[in-house]
Amino acid sequence: MGARSVIYAAALVLALLAGTSGANAAEATSGRVPVPAPPKGKGEKCVADTPYIRRYHMMLLMHQRDDTVHEGIRTKRFSLKQCVDCHAVNGADGKPVAYDNPAHFCRRCHDYAAVSIDCFECHDSKPQRAAGMGNAMRQSAMALGAYLKEHGR
Repeated sequence: MGARSVIYAAALVLALLAGTSGANAAEATSGRVPVPAPPKGKGEKCVADTPYIRRYHMMLLMHQRDDTVHEGIRTKRFSLKQCVDCHAVNGADGKPVAYDNPAHFCRRCHDYAAVSIDCFECHDSKPQRAAGMGNAMRQSAMALGAYLKEHGR
């Protein structure tokens, strides 16, 4: 077996272990890199067409962040919470998976593109039944509540 055959065989094995479809496995053996196929959202349609969202979602989320944090303007159209609520992927237990799970909808493309994101250091990476606050925000709110209670406010 030549070096090229070994590489193709290894790529095929990795593709199969990663759980890719037959078409992606065929692409892996043809020398093409399999492109991720993120799951479709649960809504009837996305807030914008798919090619636009794929290309500009990071700018839209940053703009939404700036409007919300700096200007106090809260809209749902390009909110991270709306993305998470619509695109969440369920695990084997039937519950939405968190960002640390490779099946998470953000991870599919971000891992492929070798892009690290820090959104989920503060925001929840899966839908929440309650208020939907992120982990850091929830901890801060709890700390503030405890402080106010302790100081009689």
